[in-house]
Amino acid sequence: MKHSVETIHIYHTNDIHSHFDSWPQISKYLISQKQKHAEMHETSFRFDIGDHVDRFHPFTEGTSGKGNVALLNQAEYDAITIGNNEGITLSKKALNELYIGADFDVVLCNLNDSDRFTPKWINRYKIYDSEQGIRIGVIGATAMYEQFYSQLGWVITEPRSELIKVAREIRGEVDIIICLSHMGIHEDRLLAEESETIDVILGAHTHHLFTEGEMVDETLLAATGKFGEYVGHVEILFDNQAEKVVGKKASVIHVQQLPTDEEDRNEVHKLMVAGYEAMDEKVFYNHTALRQELFGPSALATFFGAALLAYTETDCAMFNAGIFLGNLEAGWVTKRHLHALLPHPINPCIITLDGAELQEVYALSTTPNWPETEIKGLGFRGTIMGSMMYEALYLNEEGELIAGGRIVRPGKTFTLATLDMFTFGYFFPLLKDAPKEYVMPELIRDIVAWYGKKLAMDSMGYLDGNE
Repeated sequence: MKHSVETIHIYHTNDIHSHFDSWPQISKYLISQKQKHAEMHETSFRFDIGDHVDRFHPFTEGTSGKGNVALLNQAEYDAITIGNNEGITLSKKALNELYIGADFDVVLCNLNDSDRFTPKWINRYKIYDSEQGIRIGVIGATAMYEQFYSQLGWVITEPRSELIKVAREIRGEVDIIICLSHMGIHEDRLLAEESETIDVILGAHTHHLFTEGEMVDETLLAATGKFGEYVGHVEILFDNQAEKVVGKKASVIHVQQLPTDEEDRNEVHKLMVAGYEAMDEKVFYNHTALRQELFGPSALATFFGAALLAYTETDCAMFNAGIFLGNLEAGWVTKRHLHALLPHPINPCIITLDGAELQEVYALSTTPNWPETEIKGLGFRGTIMGSMMYEALYLNEEGELIAGGRIVRPGKTFTLATLDMFTFGYFFPLLKDAPKEYVMPELIRDIVAWYGKKLAMDSMGYLDGNE
């Protein structure tokens, strides 16, 4: 017999970013809550709202993200959407293969193949039935990094309009619509204002936390911050007789409130070890130890600058010393070493600048307080900026800026290789709109790997030619 009012329980996570320290507690909690609700003949779902994958962690890097999918399977998630870390830090091939073997649905309405074909692993929406026959429609979208997706061979479309379109499309088939949104708090609020059909928006991307949710018109917004610090719980009350939602509320559970034991800590350690073992492959032999210096020139920075210049074939290069999280020791360099040195999901970028623009960028890069500046986000996984490093870019004795052996003057064109995080407008506003080409899917550690191999091959060729 149907109860007049049924409660739908939704548990959600977002922006875990491969921070697995609390994952065993989260997983056990989700499974126990699922079992509890099942015993009480209540309906419950588990959703992740993207950026579960982050290549800074050895387990994620070593398994190309498939380890993350296995963890989501173990925790018995029902559906997820992807974040920008899944979407643009993995190659197209890796993303197409990521969810093979997933026991959950991937819900995403604004990403297609370059020929506008929707890949088999993507569902534009999913409809689930509750214990009492209530139909719950789940839709999802991810943030629009158009140039990044385009260079990887994807077509990404404006998420809010796509979500509104899909919500209207399924409204007649469902009783409740839940949106998995990896768009950010501002976009979520706009979506809630623009759509009259979405009941709940589970948010992500901007790492915002709603301890009790936020109502925008008739839509409930919920989000759990970042790094698995919280698990969200949304309750939707649906009146079967009136055939409408009559109540909804959101709360969060701090993972410190969840029980933990030695077994959990061992599980976290096993993930790290598994990642290390998967990255023990030798890449190249390094004959001389390369030391880092956070606030000045170093052998490591010189090596990286040369690698960046050689790979991009640009006039000059600029990057910050804070990207190096250690030294590159002499001996065999493995994937594990390179990942520890440069864990950031950061791509190189080639920017075309007028001489006057390059002069402005160079002048801004010498801002005195920048080396001590803490950086959070933008793909950076270090702590502080460090000094700005330059390759083939310097001031001569007359105080003239030289790039690629030429005096930098207005009216002349130059190409600059730098890090993608400097192109988002936070540090160098001019670079945001400058003509650019992102080097993808190669991350900066891939450039070091390529250059190390190149030097080894060049050395062998030189020796062979003199035998």
